[in-house]
Amino acid sequence: MKKILVFSVFLLFSFGGYAQNSSAWPGYKFVAGNSWVKAKNYYLLTLLQQDKAAQALLKSDLELSKLSQNKLAALKTAVKDCKDALCLPAAMKFTDDEISGVSQQLTKLYKPGNALDKLVKTHLIPSGAYVLYQAETPSNLLVKAWQQDAAAVNYTIGVYAEGKKPNYPQIDSISFDVKRKGYYTLMYDCAAEVVDVVNEDALFFEIPLTSALTYLEVNERENAGDFEPMALGVNKLAVDKVKTVKWATFPYSHILVPGAGPDNLTTPLSGEGMLRCKTAAKAYFARKAPFVVVSGGRAHPYKTKYNEAVEMRKYMVTRLHVPANAVIIEPHARHTTTNIRNDVRLIFRYGMPLEKPGLIVTDKYQNDFIVGMEKRCLTELKYVPYKLGKRLSETALEFYPVITSLQIDSDEPMDP
Repeated sequence: MKKILVFSVFLLFSFGGYAQNSSAWPGYKFVAGNSWVKAKNYYLLTLLQQDKAAQALLKSDLELSKLSQNKLAALKTAVKDCKDALCLPAAMKFTDDEISGVSQQLTKLYKPGNALDKLVKTHLIPSGAYVLYQAETPSNLLVKAWQQDAAAVNYTIGVYAEGKKPNYPQIDSISFDVKRKGYYTLMYDCAAEVVDVVNEDALFFEIPLTSALTYLEVNERENAGDFEPMALGVNKLAVDKVKTVKWATFPYSHILVPGAGPDNLTTPLSGEGMLRCKTAAKAYFARKAPFVVVSGGRAHPYKTKYNEAVEMRKYMVTRLHVPANAVIIEPHARHTTTNIRNDVRLIFRYGMPLEKPGLIVTDKYQNDFIVGMEKRCLTELKYVPYKLGKRLSETALEFYPVITSLQIDSDEPMDP
């Protein structure tokens, strides 16, 4: 793994007249390993798999090694003895005692200057992926990140193997009927696959982690990895343009257009989505901002193959003649709260000036909803990813980004 310079500089950002502190670095390069789905959902676990020094430290710990061996033995026993489909994924999850025990061992292993300390200071902190814990000591931040990743793994297994209810059941539910007789065969085959691919000397978390990723794959729910890395692919033209913009000539950093999914599986872009794009294009050509961010994933209807952001970008470029290097796609959001959250992440990562407000352009009813959306954000995200500014019209609303938007969401595996 490439070593990344330690960024210990304390960054101070100003958002619409109020200050926010963060040690996250806009130019931080994520270590994706062999899977963007894994990295975006379980970043600490991904880093531990990639960092040889951290691996050696963890494998030298007798308690953690024992946990790994016990986990593999329990899974092999489940494959042999389980007669019920849900018995198998249950054997793959972390128990509360295991999570607590690992937390204690990580605290013992953490020492200033060792591999875990370097991992926290060169990756966890500058990435912003665990920014809600930035006030913690480095040792405590490591433990908090572990506990979050463990909970995220268990959540994924719970929804996409055990059939538990996700936050948005109409679009995010499991792809299978867990009560169907044949479901046992699928669960058996998934468990057998995990046993086959996890090595005997695996790290303590690799059986649950591999299980969670396997369940996402068989459910066709690997949406989090769509189009990544976007800055080097679908959004490269715009990212290159950011460096050349004379920001003082624009009142807003960008225009955000939240998606509106169609109500059937054959329509690529809804009529409402077209109208929102038209309103945004007018604002762009009026020089309100140098970029338009179109936001929406493969969400509506259930199991659609169309991506809202991709289809909106096509429409804006081909029909409305907005330049291709002025349209940024945000192709992962599954509801309005994350339209804004994910947009803020792109602004930060792509180096746009954070002192400028953004401009949300949508229909009257969605703007009405956004004005009263703070409670829902607190319930679902545990923070509000924006600060609202003026409502300029029924369709236009100012907002200011909030840096806590960088935080990984542990119970949204398709858009963490």
